[in-house]
Amino acid sequence: MIEHRIVSLLPSATEIVAALDCLEQLVGRSHECDWPSSVETLPVCCHPRIDPRAPGDQVHRQVLESLASAGSVFEIDIDCLSELQPTIILTQDQCDVCAVSLLEVQSALATLTGTSVEVVSLAPSTLEEVWQSILDVGTALAMTGTATRVVQELREQLTALTGSLAEIGQSDRPRVACIEWIDPLMVAGNWVPELVESAGGQDVLGVTGEHSPWISWETLQAADPDRIVVMPCGFDIKRTREELASVVDQSDWKSLRAVSEDRVTLVDGHAFFNRPGPRLVDSATILAEIFHPGVRAGRHAGHGWQPL
Repeated sequence: MIEHRIVSLLPSATEIVAALDCLEQLVGRSHECDWPSSVETLPVCCHPRIDPRAPGDQVHRQVLESLASAGSVFEIDIDCLSELQPTIILTQDQCDVCAVSLLEVQSALATLTGTSVEVVSLAPSTLEEVWQSILDVGTALAMTGTATRVVQELREQLTALTGSLAEIGQSDRPRVACIEWIDPLMVAGNWVPELVESAGGQDVLGVTGEHSPWISWETLQAADPDRIVVMPCGFDIKRTREELASVVDQSDWKSLRAVSEDRVTLVDGHAFFNRPGPRLVDSATILAEIFHPGVRAGRHAGHGWQPL
């Protein structure tokens, strides 16, 4: 096996490296790479220019200000990269807000001399593209066979979940809104509508393969979903519950049928739904458990979600 020195600047890419059994080649990570937990001992190669612990509306404002002033929400530690001497850097060019971008990595590498680095940039927006990302990383790491096996297993797990729900009638498939940011309001797009469908639901506002859109409260009220799943980008359940405290007493929130019928669920978006990697299959299982009580089909059964 070819030995690499990998720096991952993307949490989902780190999880892909783990799925390919290449963690021993990982020498550096982003500030958000935290799974598997063993990677938290590795050097951190980038940092946010904002305070991610601030309330959601302030985070949003800081992001806009950082993009306007610095053109980026993150800062790469050039000295750290120089010391680690990576041969492969995993990054993304899908979202300037979510993680270090390809352009930032290329700019950082331009300042380093005597270093030959392969940059693998991922930008999946559908489940099929997520699986292809795993194959692309596998190719870069000379682990094509392992990557093919991993993707096949993920496909089979998702097919098994969908098959277990095949007899559920259309009328029993809840109309669902997945909230990806609370203030201002955003619904989840990209691969999330596919997860909802695989879990036996109908996404009423997100569109597969399209970026998550900002919406108004009037749009959410007009959709009148049967269920609301709250999955803010980068937030765990505890943080999500704290953020919701600012809206649960508002009339716009109380007017929603899903709220009045106690059909609002908080999920761990940070660990599952926001990361386009292997654990998206677990994310689909979590949704199935929410939509259809009694379903216990995954290794994370009963975990990763709480009723509001």
